[in-house]
Amino acid sequence: MLAVRLSKNLENRLSIIAQKTGRTKTYYVTKALEEFLEDREDYLLALQRLEENNPRIGLEQARKLLEDIEQNTSANKA
Repeated sequence: MLAVRLSKNLENRLSIIAQKTGRTKTYYVTKALEEFLEDREDYLLALQRLEENNPRIGLEQARKLLEDIEQNTSANKA
């Protein structure tokens, strides 16, 4: 279990949303943390990838690769 102190304003806003929607404050805090953590994890992963110095490709080359993959996938289904 985790105890969190919220500002009066934030707690009031949270209470209003919870009342209006019939959800609990815990539900909204959990959802907000899940979204924040997913975003932060994505950000950290992106930073890690940038620091790895892997070769990069341009937009046109990326489009070509995706087209090739799509064509191969379509050909395999036929």
